[in-house]
This record gives sequence, structure tokens and C-alpha cells, in this order.
Amino acid sequence: MTYKRVLLKLSGEQLAGQFETGIDPDFAHWIAKEIKQVADTGTQVVIMVGGGNLVRGANVAGNGIRRVTADHMGMLATMINALALTDIMESEGVKTRCLSNIFAEQVAEPFVHRLANKHLEKGRVVVAAGGIGRPYMTTDTAAVALALELDCEAVLKATKVDGVYDKDPNKHDDAVKFDNLGFEQAVADADIKIMDKAAIGLAMEQGMKVVVFNPMEDGAIAKVVNGNDIGTTIS
Repeated sequence: MTYKRVLLKLSGEQLAGQFETGIDPDFAHWIAKEIKQVADTGTQVVIMVGGGNLVRGANVAGNGIRRVTADHMGMLATMINALALTDIMESEGVKTRCLSNIFAEQVAEPFVHRLANKHLEKGRVVVAAGGIGRPYMTTDTAAVALALELDCEAVLKATKVDGVYDKDPNKHDDAVKFDNLGFEQAVADADIKIMDKAAIGLAMEQGMKVVVFNPMEDGAIAKVVNGNDIGTTIS
């Protein structure tokens, strides 16, 4: 089975690549080429980018900064990442459009359902900036909501590990990887922290498949899109 339309969720930390903060252009160019492989075969791709490499809203709240303001700062961080990724994708020959869920007409098109669909149908990759445009919602939750709105067949959640484990594999040598995982267990198990529970709960409620995988292997995104069994499928 080859997916016809998918949403790829990239974290800000991944865009930082070899650096602790900011954007690693080498990684961004590499991931653009990986996405191009998929787009060139006809699969329509939506990308939701995080902003944790620049500002993580929940972490900067406090000391006089309200949580709502902090989350708005995080949304602006995703905008910076989305703009950079859009230009880099275009430089690699990928037709790309940046659509924003926050008001930023000077630098990006506003996210409008029909407009996003039109871009996708014309073979353009859509990079979504601004998360879901509201505070208290992570970009994971925004990714699931956007995938549902745009009738994607799956959310591809890129992580630094090769799937979902019963506990943190970086801390526990005996951690066991799941090839498949039910929504109920993913929500109920406190040790499973690969996505926030609101995102998994929304996916469960609406039956949106989530594939958690490590994109750092050459061709990994194409393998997931083509239905190969890599990572962990939550359904």
C-alpha cells in the first residue's frame, strides 16, 4: 500500500541537526531531498514543523511571561522554521508553499482549507507554520488536527528513535520496541511519551493512523510512504 497523502511531523530539534539550537542547513537540505523522493512519485505531502530548536512555549512561560504569550512565541518559532524549510525545499527543486495558521500575510499565505488542498492537488508540498494557531496546543496535536482536516491517510511522526518502546530506550537497555500499538495502550501507558496524550487521543477518536519512525536512514520516509514495516504503527 502506498499512501496518496500524508502529513510529516518534523520537530524543531531535528531541524537543529548537529547544533543545539537554530537550523542546520545540511540536515534541512538532506531532509528536503528525502521528501523530494516521495513527492516525485505522486504522494502529496503536508509538513508540520515544531519550534523547539528556537522557543518551546511551555519552557519559557513564567517569570512574568504568561503561558498564552509563551505559546505565541513558540508559534512564531515554527514560522521561522517553516520559512527556512520552504526556501531550502525550493532550492532542491521541490515545489513548496508555506501556509500559516497565524496572521503573517507578509511572509506566508494564510492557511485556508481550499487553498491548501489546491496546492496539494497541484503537486506542491505544503509546509504548515504556526501550529494550530491557538495556545495550549502542541504541534503534535496540531499535526493530527491538520491531517484530519486535509484528509491525510496517516501522520508520520519523525523522532530520534526508531519507533515506540515500552520505556525510554536511551535510559533502559531492556526497553522493548512495539511494531504495532493500539491507541488505548498508547494513551493509558504513562511510560509512552512519544507524542502528547491529546494528540494520540484525537487520533484515536477519529481513527487517524500514526507511524512513529526515525527519518535519519536514507529512504526512510519513502519506505514508510510505501507501506514498509519500519517504526511503530499506532492504530
